[in-house]
Formats: sequence, structure tokens, C-alpha cells
Amino acid sequence: MRHLLAQIYFFVVTFLIDAVNPPLWLRYMDGRLKLLSAEIVDRIARRVKRESNKCFSKLGKTIDIGADGTPTKYVDRIAEDVAIKIIRNSNIRVNLLSEEAGFMDFNGEYTLVLDPLDGTRNAYRGIPFYSVSLAIGRNRLSDIEYGLVKNIPTGDVFVAEKNRGAFLNNRRISVYDYPYRDLVSSLTLGKNIDSKTLCLSKKHYVRSFGCVSLEMCMVATGALDFFLTGKEFMRVVDIAASTLIVREAGGFVKNIHGEELDMDLNLDERTSVVAACTEELIKEIVS
Repeated sequence: MRHLLAQIYFFVVTFLIDAVNPPLWLRYMDGRLKLLSAEIVDRIARRVKRESNKCFSKLGKTIDIGADGTPTKYVDRIAEDVAIKIIRNSNIRVNLLSEEAGFMDFNGEYTLVLDPLDGTRNAYRGIPFYSVSLAIGRNRLSDIEYGLVKNIPTGDVFVAEKNRGAFLNNRRISVYDYPYRDLVSSLTLGKNIDSKTLCLSKKHYVRSFGCVSLEMCMVATGALDFFLTGKEFMRVVDIAASTLIVREAGGFVKNIHGEELDMDLNLDERTSVVAACTEELIKEIVS
């Protein structure tokens, strides 16, 4: 019934816009894609919550190897399956790039860049800090137009649209313009640590939460001054939405060499990430 109502809604919107003013076609497509993105994120969040309540012990079971070459957990697969089903049933031509399935070509102008579950280990270990992350773009990280990150345990939703700002639960957010000297940061530690990260970990108040999209969003709200992954480790699906959110909140996102972060929308490239509240802070970090 819900699917039928959604189809009727899309048909009515299509008819009204085409009948009144055909040149609005592009804005109509953007509107439909944003609605589709919101539906995907919401339904993934609800499905993951439901599965965690029903069969918590199964969430971390490895069931396959994803398109990115990393193990696919049970919880990753069920989250991604939700997205694929919604796209196939939507009659909207939009491609999908996801860490498990890879690139799925549905002959669309836009691509949904999806991390169906960021912070997988947090999810299956019962640590309440994991998200679903989705962005809309064409070919590269720099042309991402819309980003959406949902904190699944809390329900908090971060949204950004290019040149229109960033929001948390519909309230505009911005980075902290004048960071304290006792900086609070989040660093990627463990096996992916590098010498730069190790050095910084001894200088600042350090956190490591295990969910990149939410950690970058915390930079966007001013809760953190910067986030760093020093190794060439991050894929575009990990950072597409949160990069736009940080930038639209007034922050900066670069690589460890101080270069503006940009990459193709594929799973082949890996990058370091420095997200910070000011450009001056990034210069200090990478120097």
C-alpha cells in the first residue's frame, strides 16, 4: 500500500509540473531524487533497527565479499538490499554506487552514492554510533549536489544542498569559527594509523568513534574542531555526503597533502581526509 501511494504521489507531481511549466523539469527531477533519497535513508534506518532487535547475533556475520574488496556483513547486505529494491520500484532513472554492490547502471543522469551502514562494527557490537549516508551527484565528489546522513540510533538527520547550507534536524548548522587552542579532534586510529596521526594524537584531546560520516558531521556542528584519516584509506562512498555537509557548514575538506579533496565516483580510488573548521587549522595539521 505504501509503495502504491508513493507511485501515485510521483505521478501526480509529474503531471502537475509538466502541465503547468515544462521548463521546471530539472527542478522536478531534483525534487524526486531528494524524496527518493529520504525514503531510502529512512527505510534503511528502520530496517537496521528492526533487525538489531530481532536477531542481534547475526548482524556481524560475514556473508560475502563486497565490490570494494572488504567483507560484507549480514547487516550491510540487508541495508543495501533495501536501497536497491526502492530504486528498482521507483521508476526513477538514477544509478547507484554502493560499497557492497559496486556501481549499478540504471541509465540515469545522477548517481546515488550510498554507504548503507557506516560504522558496521559499532552496529553489531551494540555501540550506538552508526549511520546511513547518501549523496547525489554526477561524476565526481566536487559535483555532489545533495547529502544526507542519518544517525540510526538517535534519529538525528544531517542534510546539505550545494550552495544552500547544512542542517541538523532542519536547523542550520555551522562549524566553530574560532577553535579553542585545546582542540578536540577525531582521528582514525588502529591499523590505519600513520605517523602524522600518531603525532597529532599526543597533542590534542582525541576521540575515535568508528563512523566517518558522523565524525565529519560533528565537525560541521562545531562539536569537533577537526577529523583526520591520514592514510589513503577512505572511499568516496564513505565521505560523499559528509564532505558536502562540512563544506556547506563553512568548513574545509582536503587530503593530507593540503589539496582540495576531489575524486571520481567509483570504488577504485582511496584518499586521506582532513575535515576542519578553518583552512588555517588544516595548514597546521598537514604541515
